[in-house]
Amino acid sequence: MSKANTPSEITLPASDQGWRTVLAFLCAHFHRIAPEVWQQRVLDGKVYWYDSGEPIRLDTLFKPSRRVCYFREVAIEPLIPFEHQLLYRDEHIVLACKPHFLPVIPGGDFVNECLLERLKRDTGLTDLVPVHRLDNETAGLVLFSCNPQSRAAYYQLFAEGKVEKTYQAVAELPPALQQADLPMQWRVQNRIEKSEPRFLMRQWAGDVNADSSLSLVACREHLGLFELCPHTGKTHQLRLHMQQIGCPILWDKYYPELQPKQRGNFSQPLQLLAQRLRFTDPISGEEHQFQSSRQLQSWPL
Repeated sequence: MSKANTPSEITLPASDQGWRTVLAFLCAHFHRIAPEVWQQRVLDGKVYWYDSGEPIRLDTLFKPSRRVCYFREVAIEPLIPFEHQLLYRDEHIVLACKPHFLPVIPGGDFVNECLLERLKRDTGLTDLVPVHRLDNETAGLVLFSCNPQSRAAYYQLFAEGKVEKTYQAVAELPPALQQADLPMQWRVQNRIEKSEPRFLMRQWAGDVNADSSLSLVACREHLGLFELCPHTGKTHQLRLHMQQIGCPILWDKYYPELQPKQRGNFSQPLQLLAQRLRFTDPISGEEHQFQSSRQLQSWPL
């Protein structure tokens, strides 16, 4: 059994929709976890109110908008056999480069084997929070806040689109692009919403909420090297936009068709790398430009 070192938090909905107790809400909300598991966590004192620290009991009544803490547990936690890199640290931020397959934060089968927990162990910083996310399958740069007093300023940078993000991707080229004059450029703008299963996304009719600039910058036989600049931050945005131009990212296990999960198979990582971050520091005014030294497996230098 692997137990999280730090608690997770959840805010109860603003109204009771028939749960009556906190336990009933947790069982309904986390429906993939057996009710008896939640019951045992409550009995063991592993669920408590955020503000008071008072333990939740089996009969504790649901209280709208209150915050609850709990410790995540998994029977067997996978280990990711690739190293992360700590690239920069000051009194406000920490920047790291994560390998493929490693999650940024706890989730699913992972409680301690994630970039956040690795960095806490490396730095000794306990109040460390990512200000943006990458998929487990994507490698590259992730920015963390380590100072709660300045944290909102870094969140705001991403919310207002003031961070220039550049990704690198390799894709199988259709015949029409294999002899193209380079560079080739596309601007893809559409609407992306959740699909089924819930971890997948799909393109949808309606107002634009996803915007990317894509450039084909090099070709090697049937493969193309792309530079991708997302102007918005929707989940799986670059994967779907590459698919839309007829160039799905190489070794994508989700799109265009969901592949069976292969636990422990690290041989073909998604060929997508968050390569560069550029922004003006909202506290110091310094111009930051960070670049990953990682290479995509299918496109070695």
